[in-house]
Amino acid sequence: MDASLRPGRVRRAAWPLTAAVATAALIGGCSGQGAESGAPKASPSRSASAPAPQRNGSGGTDSLQSDYQRVIKDVLPSVVQIDASNSLGSGIVYDGQGHIVTNAHVVGNERTFKVTASGSGSAIMAKLVAAYPEQDLAVIKLDSVPSGLKPARFGDSAKVEMGQIVLAMGSPLGLSSSVTQGIVSATGRTVSEGRDGGGTGATIANMVQTSAAINPGNSGGALVNLDDEIIGIPTLAATDPDMGGSAAPGIGFAIPVSMVKTVADQIIKNGKVIDSGRAALGITGRTVVDSGYQPAGVAVVAAPPNGAAAKAGLKVGDIITRIGSTDITSITALTEALAADKPGQKVQVTYTRDGAKKTAEVTLGEI
Repeated sequence: MDASLRPGRVRRAAWPLTAAVATAALIGGCSGQGAESGAPKASPSRSASAPAPQRNGSGGTDSLQSDYQRVIKDVLPSVVQIDASNSLGSGIVYDGQGHIVTNAHVVGNERTFKVTASGSGSAIMAKLVAAYPEQDLAVIKLDSVPSGLKPARFGDSAKVEMGQIVLAMGSPLGLSSSVTQGIVSATGRTVSEGRDGGGTGATIANMVQTSAAINPGNSGGALVNLDDEIIGIPTLAATDPDMGGSAAPGIGFAIPVSMVKTVADQIIKNGKVIDSGRAALGITGRTVVDSGYQPAGVAVVAAPPNGAAAKAGLKVGDIITRIGSTDITSITALTEALAADKPGQKVQVTYTRDGAKKTAEVTLGEI
């Protein structure tokens, strides 16, 4: 059974700060478009869940509690609330120049925002630097840099492992400076985000799965380890389609810090992303179905002559059914298969032409 994954929106008028908001199931984002209903698909495998801390003779619980409190004190000042025209989200202070990194679905189509730091009663105006919807990331910049602005410390994605304790920090349901705890449940997830309701349609590889509770308003915030380091940006949470779209507890996904830094650094330096690092087949395609109306491949609708596929001999009308050892049944499956590959990498593409099965070695291009 597939889980549904939702990047969320929090309309300020829709979320009064009362206990009633606890029934909400969507991960949080920010835009002027309100709550969203899109449900992209993924198939997370069984993964670990967070154990309760156990007290022992050496005071293990007290030590863990002290660790939590230290991390919160150190990192929470670097996590901000982002207020768009009628909705709320979260962001992370990226540097001392006032750059804030967040999700692209948080900024939506807006260009100006109010940013409030933890413990601050006053908001500072900020403007969009650039968004990169393909990876659901964006950078905004404060109009003025307040004294004491504290940039976050960013960790190393290569050191993120299952079982590590993490804290999720942000403004869920408009409750600013909130913290939840859990563990890294899995790494290396590839997740596709829908466009319905404001999602960017991004397919994101190497996401960190976490059991830390993520709710509307958390998008763009911080997933933090016990070394006071950001290891990801919470972006998607799972809901159960068999339960009417209610929350699937303990299944959330964060963009890995390596991709956050790659995108943010390019936006800050160049005003845009100039090296995506994302592989492309160089086609326009659409999902085709078999005689039982089940997805059965991707038809090539367009293949520009300078594209990777065309250079390898593919042409309009071919139906792609496999990339390497991965079966391709839909355009989403194709995007997910390519998400883990790199430009310049050679892959074997299996396709049919006029009913005949063929293969071609394709040197991947770049998005």
